Amino acid sequence: MVDLNDKVIRGYLMSLVGEDGLKMIEGMPEGEITDEEVANKTGVLLNTVRRTLFILYENKFAICRRERDSNSGWLTYLWHLDFSDIEHQLMREKKKLLRNLKTRLEFEENNVFYVCPQSCVRLLFDEATETEFLCPMCGEDLVFYDNSRFVRALKKRVDALSA
Repeated sequence: MVDLNDKVIRGYLMSLVGEDGLKMIEGMPEGEITDEEVANKTGVLLNTVRRTLFILYENKFAICRRERDSNSGWLTYLWHLDFSDIEHQLMREKKKLLRNLKTRLEFEENNVFYVCPQSCVRLLFDEATETEFLCPMCGEDLVFYDNSRFVRALKKRVDALSA
């Protein structure tokens, strides 16, 4: 089983399934089990259990097997969790985050911004010229926005993720 006390893994799973989903994962017994049994054993609502299992299935962290009852013809879905690929998934997420941060950093470094003193908008230079440096929301004069602190923070984050 995966170490749910690891803050990176815990944070990632929390972003996928939320607090109730994490509670379900923590309380889910080993082996194959139906969604109703998971709800009963974990105390999580059945709809939340089903939503969580589906999200985990989409992300390849849950495996589902169908069984047909020979008498009634009803299908039973048996679930079990498999976090063996979570490290690979976390690396993919890290690469995606790094790519997005680099894109944002490039955008911030290559543009000049103007903002409304009332915090209505932040506009690119070209957009500010189109509005004659007046806020399109409130009519205040736009002022130059120095984004160097934000650029430094982005660079620091990119460097930390690249290491």
